[in-house]
Amino acid sequence: MKVTIIGRQMNVWEEMKATIEEKLEKLEKYFGDECEATVTLSSKRNLKSLEITITAYGTIFRSESEDETFRNALDRSIYSIERQIRKNKTRLSKKIRSGAFDGGIFDTGEDYEEDKEFNIRTKSFYFKPMSVEEAIMQMNLLDHEFFVFRDAETEEVCVVYKRRDGDYGLIVPSEE
Repeated sequence: MKVTIIGRQMNVWEEMKATIEEKLEKLEKYFGDECEATVTLSSKRNLKSLEITITAYGTIFRSESEDETFRNALDRSIYSIERQIRKNKTRLSKKIRSGAFDGGIFDTGEDYEEDKEFNIRTKSFYFKPMSVEEAIMQMNLLDHEFFVFRDAETEEVCVVYKRRDGDYGLIVPSEE
């Protein structure tokens, strides 16, 4: 597993880097060497925030947690990713390397309810070409968390969304 550690407006000390890499090693048995993990640390006021994003076989696992210490936040994030794997192990076993789910966290005797079939409600509507600003305004008028639209300049289907911090995000399709 390739691990990238980023400190936002802070320096990450070597001991913390070693701890993060050691904790992420236990997830390696599910993903193998073909995956990448990005860990972002930041500190706001008295809260330590840690975000883990793991990309493996075209699937993205993400967890973000806040706590009084980075170690506690790291433990909570690792647990959250393990829980994501447990809940979706049947679907993931088709994508992740063979034997990844033999032993390990699945033989602990704990009972986890795996996700059933997805209930999908289909909705279709016309994609009116508009600017990003228009899309944000429309999203706010509808009081939605996100809005899908066709960009007037590029003709690509994009998504704007409201972030937890009150800002907005834009998802643009990529060929890669």
